[in-house]
Order: sequence, then structure tokens, then C-alpha cells
Amino acid sequence: MLIDRTMPLGTALTVTHATDRGPRTHNADAFAVGRRTFVVADGVGDSSAAAEAAWAAARAAALPTDPVAAVLAARDALQVHTGDAVVVVAAARPGGGFDVAWAGDARAYASDGEDLVQLTTDHTVAEYFRERGIKAERRMEHVVTNTVRHATPENIGRAFTRAPRLVLVSDGVYGPLGHNGIEVIMSGNASAERLVRAALYARGTDNATALVVS
Repeated sequence: MLIDRTMPLGTALTVTHATDRGPRTHNADAFAVGRRTFVVADGVGDSSAAAEAAWAAARAAALPTDPVAAVLAARDALQVHTGDAVVVVAAARPGGGFDVAWAGDARAYASDGEDLVQLTTDHTVAEYFRERGIKAERRMEHVVTNTVRHATPENIGRAFTRAPRLVLVSDGVYGPLGHNGIEVIMSGNASAERLVRAALYARGTDNATALVVS
């Protein structure tokens, strides 16, 4: 079942978010919105434990205003859960722009209404090999090298953008759509619902979750 909401955040920002279970048994994706913090989490596996871990991580990460502290708060929240998750967090700066932090392979993209830039680098075995000039097998794209439970201040990814529009997505969105598909949607009347519906229409096989801030 698709869940979509639009929420104005003061006079500067508006956020839309949407999620759908897709063909999986459980929706192990989650999202959360704090005062100026935005989160997408993806539970590891297709189970109730993965879903609970994702929602616990997302809710905890939405509270801090620093994205690295948010990932660490998510890690602390999982100490009472058996599951694990990956997460991407963005925090809006008061003067404009977004700070981004992540653990795993949930992604953040920046858009100026025309061009799309991927801000995050996947924490996966495939990416590890690519960075070393080694061709990676397709199955390695789904093997993560970092998760919320294993996040430390040293291994959390970090980025910053001044772009006016930001999108956070789980792999159930960027997998079937690819960079070009997301770019086309973000250059038009962008919304989280459009991204999720397009991913499912493209025969996505995973939970699909998106959060768009503009």
C-alpha cells in the first residue's frame, strides 16, 4: 500500500514522502521527518525484525540536527532490536543547503531542477571493488559493508550540497529507475509518490521509499 504525505516546513521547505511494500512480504523500509532532519532507512532482510529495526532507526535519527549524530542515534536505538538497517540522513542548514550522512546503500541525490548529482557512495562490496579498479559481479551490489548497527564516527559517509532540491531513496527506487529515471522525475513536478510509483511500474522487486525536500 502506497503511503504519501506532503508537509510544509515553515516558509522555506516542503517535504513529500512515500513508501510501498512492493512484492515483498514485509515493508522493511522506513522514513522520518524531524524539525530540520530527514531520514530514509532500509531494513536488512524481508522480515518483521528488519521492519522494526528500520522504523526504530528512522525515528531515532530524525531527532538530532547533525546528520552524523543522527546515524549514531539510530545505532544506539537498535541495541534493543534484533534486526539491522541501512540509513541516509539529511539535515537542512539554516542558511541553506543540506548536510548528509549515511551508513549502507540508501542514497541521497541533489537536484537543481535540471541535473541530478548522487551525493552518497554505496557502502557495498561492489563499490569497494570499483574504487580499486576491479569489476564487480552484480550480486555484490546488494552486499553491504556498513550498516546502522556497525556505524562509527569514522565509517559514516558524509556530504554537503547547496542544491535547492534533495531526494533520499532506498535501493527499491534507485535500482529499477537508475540515475536517468530519477533525474527525469526530479526535473519536473517532483514528488516522492511519483518516484515510488515509477519504481514499481519499472517492475521493482523490493520495498520502495522516497523522501523529497524542496
